Parts: sequence; structure tokens; C-alpha cells
Amino acid sequence: MQQLTQASQPNPADSTPVQRAPMCDLPSEFPREPGLPDVYHDLQPALLSATLRLSQYATQERFSGSDLNLYYDKAHRLWHKRPDWFLAVDVPLLYDGTDLRDSYVAWDPKETAPSVIIELLSPGTAKQDLGPFYGNDDEPDPAVVPVPEIDHYLVALETDNGGDPKPVKPPVKWTVYEAILQVPYYIVFDRRTLKLWFFRWINGKYERQSLNAENPRLWIDRLGIGLGLWEGTYCDVQRTWLRWCDAEGHWLPTPEEAERAAKLQERSEKRQALEQLDIAREQAAQAQQQAAQAQQQAAQAQQQAAQERRLREALLDRLKQQGIDVNLDDL
Repeated sequence: MQQLTQASQPNPADSTPVQRAPMCDLPSEFPREPGLPDVYHDLQPALLSATLRLSQYATQERFSGSDLNLYYDKAHRLWHKRPDWFLAVDVPLLYDGTDLRDSYVAWDPKETAPSVIIELLSPGTAKQDLGPFYGNDDEPDPAVVPVPEIDHYLVALETDNGGDPKPVKPPVKWTVYEAILQVPYYIVFDRRTLKLWFFRWINGKYERQSLNAENPRLWIDRLGIGLGLWEGTYCDVQRTWLRWCDAEGHWLPTPEEAERAAKLQERSEKRQALEQLDIAREQAAQAQQQAAQAQQQAAQAQQQAAQERRLREALLDRLKQQGIDVNLDDL
């Protein structure tokens, strides 16, 4: 029998098994899966994460991910989806407060199912993303069944009564989000037509919410945040973007925009302080000038009173010389 070295011998006092995070046993990527379909699918999720501001949840109390493996079925451990963007709350930013996530495992006891999922519509994924609403603007068509994903590299194998393994197809995104994860808020955006779909999970299924056709903007009351279409420049790209907003419709800033705004505010406050200082100095100078003028006027008044008194005294002397007795106060 091979002898254990001193360093490799187990410690009898340590009987607690080391618990591995489920994500450590699941792949973060599959070689045959395609990458991002275009640059937009890189920039738009980044803007969503950059402008996310939740008053009810601190940064360390939520996690947002994009194009990250989302494992949803413990019975089929390799089954996963890769949402373009999703948000989970009441979970730490870092897994277990320490590690960056390789993937997101919804059935991990330390995680929660996403609260919001956003899919950026692509021609090849429209049926999966919209499910029964594919091709139907208002009501779902029960006759429209999303085409299941068929990737033989990812297909799980199940054994039926000890017989030969048979392939089992994973459900499409719509089914996963609605029936398995039961994501409360599901949003789909078509950047080509600028069409926005907003679904809420109500009574076990998704119900489409009506939006203003000219200025579509939605409100997620549970999170206290809104989402709309913003025409602007992000990463030097001018176009229409999905962007978070507050209850008044003000667009929430990126960290860079917030920093610029803070610097502008600081410069503005300094400029106002300097202007107020100049005004105070001018007012002080005016007050000093007015005090000098008042002092000068008082001196002039004293001189005038002294001159008038001398004139009265001279007049009194002349009257006395003429034998007229008059008091000085009578003059």
C-alpha cells in the first residue's frame, strides 16, 4: 500500500466535508456553442448593467449577468440557457461573498431565480424568445409552439427502465423562463424594429403588458425602476438603446456620466461660491463707501453748524454794541 506523506495525511479532527459550489462542477462554456451574434449584444447588456440603480438593493445585494450560462434544472445538470441579460436580487454580487461566478445555477440553495430577464431579439431566436406571442402582437396563439432547441452536443441522455438511453430535448427559453424559473418580469427587444415586449408572470403564465407605441416605457414596481428607449451615444455608438430610468422618466446615469455630472456640479458650486464671494466683497466695499460718505456728511454738518454758530455770535456782538439785548438762542 502506498504510504501517505505527512503533508497529505487527512486530519482526523477535521470531519467537515468541503462543500463545492455547484457552478464549480458545471462548464462555463461549451466549445460548439456560438459566441455573441454581433457587437450590439456586447454593448447593450453593458449599458443595462452600467445604468442599473436599485434603491432597495445595494450593489453587493444583487447580481446581473449577460451571456452567462444559466443552469435551471437540477435533474438535467447540463441544461442551461444564456440570457442576453438577467438580474437576480437578494443574492451577493460575488458567489458566497467571495468568488466571481463562472455561471449561474438557479437551483443552487445559495442563489435565487432571476427577477428580470431581457432577450435581444435575433431572427434565429425569435420563436424561442417570444414563444406563443411569436407573430402575434396582442394575444398568444396556442397553435404556435416554439421550435425546441436541438443541439446533439448538449442533449441529455435518460435511461428508460434500464433500456437504451434516449435523447431528451431541453425546453426552449420561453418555457424555461415561464414554467421552470417563473421569472416575474420578462422583456424582449428588437433593435431592428425598435419593438419592445413586456411580459409579467401572472397566475402561472406570462401576460403581455401594453406599452405606449410611440414612446414605449415600462415600470417594474417590485424593483422601483423603469426601462425605456433612449436615443443617444454609448461607447461612441449613436443609436436607440434600452436604458433604465426613474419614476419621473429621468435616465439613470452610467458611472462615467455620474462622475462627469458630479464634477460639473462641483465646478458649478465653486463658481457660484466665487460669484457669491465677489458679490459679498462688492457689497462690503459699497457699505464701506457709504460709511465714509456718511462720515463725510457728518463732518460737513458739524462744520456747517459751527459756522452758523459763529455767525450768530458775531451778529449778537453787533446787536449788543447797538444796545440791543438778544439771547443767542433767539437768533
